[in-house]
Amino acid sequence: MSVLEELREKTIKGKRKETGPLVQQALDEGLDPQDILNAMIDAMSIIGERFTKGEAFVPEMLVAARAMTAGTDVLKPAMIEGGTEPLGYAVIGTVQGDMHDIGKNLVRMMLEGKGIEITDLGVDVAPEAFVEHVQSHPECKIVCLSALLTTTMPNIGTTIQALVDAGVRDNVKVMVGGAPVTQDFADEVGADAYTEDAGSAAEKAAELLAA
Repeated sequence: MSVLEELREKTIKGKRKETGPLVQQALDEGLDPQDILNAMIDAMSIIGERFTKGEAFVPEMLVAARAMTAGTDVLKPAMIEGGTEPLGYAVIGTVQGDMHDIGKNLVRMMLEGKGIEITDLGVDVAPEAFVEHVQSHPECKIVCLSALLTTTMPNIGTTIQALVDAGVRDNVKVMVGGAPVTQDFADEVGADAYTEDAGSAAEKAAELLAA
């Protein structure tokens, strides 16, 4: 088994303590940082597909994502040195009034697993904070909004309206999600995309960036 094949398998299995050393081994062998990254992206795509099919669950996705994070931490200096470009840029946060972050964190890690550079604004994020980030980061093309309570869902619409009022809505695609969120709600507030789970969110984000 090649080092990249082993890295892919260890990432899928969530072997966080082993992915970093395998990335370093691959770098020491002179492998291209992009090929190393692609091995981990492939692993996250596989675990994401399994999750969508009901063959894997949140704990498996979390440990796989953490394993990839451990690998990318080792890989990042080589990627920067080599000028490797991310697939695109995004920002994510749980909307104002909502303190839930497990789903949001999972989506963030799955997007990172697609090679997307993403800034996490955290929880209870005011609409103005999303606007300020988009204004100060013109490379940001996706805004991911999460709400886990029916009482905070309206703040998704408030945030989207704030982007409109600031004149930056057309610069980004808005993705929404969370337990109470539906496609009908997403259509109602003018979001560009709604997905039911983290794996689907990562696939959709990659699709939006490629469009």
